Amino acid sequence: MSGKDALLAKISAANQANPLRRSPEELAARIADPKANLIPARADRPEPERYALFLAKCRELAITIDEIPDPESVPQAIANYLKDLNLPGKLKLSPSPDVTDLPWDSAPLLEVSAGAAEIADQTGVTPVFAGIAETGTLVFASSPETPPTLNFVPDNHIVVMRRSQVVRAMEDAFGKARERFGAGVLPRTLNLVSGPSRTGDVEQKIVMGAHGPRRLHVVMVDDMADGVGRDTSGED
Repeated sequence: MSGKDALLAKISAANQANPLRRSPEELAARIADPKANLIPARADRPEPERYALFLAKCRELAITIDEIPDPESVPQAIANYLKDLNLPGKLKLSPSPDVTDLPWDSAPLLEVSAGAAEIADQTGVTPVFAGIAETGTLVFASSPETPPTLNFVPDNHIVVMRRSQVVRAMEDAFGKARERFGAGVLPRTLNLVSGPSRTGDVEQKIVMGAHGPRRLHVVMVDDMADGVGRDTSGED
């Protein structure tokens, strides 16, 4: 028996008399059929109001947003964003079709490559798993195609998102993850990001980019123009 197995066996033996102890079968059943918490009224709204709430919450968190009509407009929208801030046009993309399959040739001044972020990368471009209207939080699911270093290493994080990915509350985002990935194959991490990195530790002054990106920018594709959007988060 390994040291780990011996330790777990001792914990199990000591826990036998615990009145809160439940059988593995009961725990598995609870995990398979999770009970949803209450959804706050401010987020439980029709889609147009929910989307407006998400935009407002993002802006409160210093997340900038560029709303565009279709995916084909994404490269030029990103080029314009970088130009307006006088930032280099060199991008590191998530190796995900959600961003690599965009028509980057339509913005020839951009220099793009794909892969995990390195310390020299200034701007990362990633897809998102979901956006939470209640808080303006962005949810990122880690995978080989969506390495989480791109969420945290570059100074500038650009997120390509679809309007149909906006959900009401955190419970909805977790429900989408269970539905999309299934038991036993959930992502290693779900990173919840509420705005660019900041700290007020020194003299109570807000400093952006203290422990991650100093800028967080969302390029929002309106796939709800006809009133019916289809969320294809993580589809094969």
